[in-house]
Parts: sequence; C-alpha cells; structure tokens
Amino acid sequence: MIPLAGFRMAAYVRSHRVYQALLLALALLAILYGSRAPKGEEASVLTDGAVLIVPVLAWAARSLLDTEPDRQREMSAIQAGGRGREVAAGLVAAFTACAGLAAIALGWALLLGVSATPPPGVLLAVIALYVLTALAGTVLGALTSRAIVRSPAASIMAMLLGFLATLLVSTSPLYWLTVPLIPWMRAASAGDLLGRFPGLAALSLLWCLIGLAGYVLRRLRTS
Repeated sequence: MIPLAGFRMAAYVRSHRVYQALLLALALLAILYGSRAPKGEEASVLTDGAVLIVPVLAWAARSLLDTEPDRQREMSAIQAGGRGREVAAGLVAAFTACAGLAAIALGWALLLGVSATPPPGVLLAVIALYVLTALAGTVLGALTSRAIVRSPAASIMAMLLGFLATLLVSTSPLYWLTVPLIPWMRAASAGDLLGRFPGLAALSLLWCLIGLAGYVLRRLRTS
C-alpha cells in the first residue's frame, strides 16, 4: 500500500497538477497575510487561515485522486492485493499532499502573518487544527473525485458547494451537523480556542471519519 501511495504522489508531481493547488495556496496566503496581525491576535489569524485553506486542500486531494486513469487504478488494485488497499493508498497519498500544503500554510502564517509566536498551548492547538484541516480537505476532495462524481464540471461544483454548505451550516445552531469551521473561527476570535478545542476537535474528527467511511464504502461497491 505504501509503495502505491508513493507512486501516486510521484505521478501527481510529474503531471504538474501539484502546481495548480500550490499556486492557489500561495496566492491565498499572500492575500491573507499581506500584513502582520497585531500582537494578541495570533490564534484568530492562524485559525482563519486554517479554515480558508480547506477548499485548496480539497482541490489538491481531488486532483491527486484523479491523476491516475481508471484502467490504471484497476490494475493498481490487482497489484496491491485488493480494492481496499488501492483505496487506502489513494487516501494516504491525498492526505500526504494536503498535509504538505497545510504545513506550508502554517509556516507562512507563523513567519509572515503574526507579530509574535503564540503561547505553547495555543500553538499546539493550532498545529492540531491544521492536521484536522488537512483531513477535512482530503475528505472533501475524495468525495468529489472522479471515482465518485464522473463529470468534471459537476465534481468542481460539488466541491465548492460542499465547502460553502459547510460554512453555511456551521454558522447556525446546527453547526454539529457538519465540520464546525465557523465555530473554530469564533472560538479563536473570542480567545477561547483552548477551552473549546476538545469538543470542536472531536466533532471535526467525527465528521471527517464519517466522510471517509462513506467514500470507502462507495468505492468498494462501485469499483
């Protein structure tokens, strides 16, 4: 499974699709962190960046999973020892790509977006949030990849509308029905990131795992 994940990452880089997501991420980061936030706003600024980078990460995951042709994906499943291993390898590769972009976003934010290093507790919470962000981007990208949504146009629209729907629902009292992106931003803005971290992290992880389970089941049934 790991060699197949590495093969997919290499194919993603060789196809130059990686630069699409990378350039989008760099453009977004340049806009977000055009000037340093004042001291004391570190948690809010870093959290906002984590939330807003989600659609870029989803684009990266979707592009990586769509790089391999359908026939090649079928051959990979045979060589890897089963459809489950092939699906897992794709998810590992997609998460790796998203984690790399999330690390770039966090590094940029810490170096150029804030005026001071956040306290250790806040920094650890932010790092964990960026890991969850990478996972959320992986899930959204996987659920809108070609293996699930055949039409490229419909796939892109589903990805964007999925992100917008998540934002919309998470602004309401029913935020627990989706990944709570807006509550993350509100908690950080109110200075309560550490206090609300366990609940929001658990809810975010739960919905990401549900999304991954749905993707895996759909792939195993239709492929």
